[in-house]
Amino acid sequence: MVPTPPPEPSADRPEPAPRGPLGAPPAVRRAVAADVPELARTLARAFHDDPIACWSCKPDALRPRMLERFYAIRLRQVLRHDEVWVDEQLTGGALWLPPDRWHTSPLEEAQLARCMLHPRLWARMPMVTWGFTGIERRHPATPPHWYLAIVGTEPAAQGRGVGSALLRAVLDRCDEDGVGAYLESSKESNIAFYARHGFRVTEVVQLPRGPRAWLMWRDPR
Repeated sequence: MVPTPPPEPSADRPEPAPRGPLGAPPAVRRAVAADVPELARTLARAFHDDPIACWSCKPDALRPRMLERFYAIRLRQVLRHDEVWVDEQLTGGALWLPPDRWHTSPLEEAQLARCMLHPRLWARMPMVTWGFTGIERRHPATPPHWYLAIVGTEPAAQGRGVGSALLRAVLDRCDEDGVGAYLESSKESNIAFYARHGFRVTEVVQLPRGPRAWLMWRDPR
């Protein structure tokens, strides 16, 4: 799934409450298996109006349940790498994959495809599968890099710095180790957010009869 970060505060958004002592960023930690149900619901709400989520599952009534199932499965897949990061309130989560571990296995793909097993979605499955396959084919094979598979924040908590804290949890290590990072953004409006963290657009992919995805790379600082 193409990640969508929470937007930063804007002029029409009220200033959030203080985030911690002396305005410290939100505390983040590695997720555990017990976090999966609640975090899956958080991500489903965060991605409900995401362009690629809407393209994958057009019926609004089906999307919340489909997304919750998708994220629960994907979280369990990624948790084995111990690089799923959350804030203490589980209002946001980031699924990171270590260098050379970003490939999705055929079994994992089959598990995720089960989320689309609904009569109203069957007709879209070939097109959606083709679209995601096209994005994955463009994933850089080299050099070794961290992959931000998914990042999302509870809509009511967006703009409070949670997304930035979830990115920094791994980007700081990227800089220390001299390793790059890669992601795909599903919203053009979020490119500036990623750019502030050092990412740049390398390619724009047009999904079949659907929205675009922005592929982004970050060199270590």
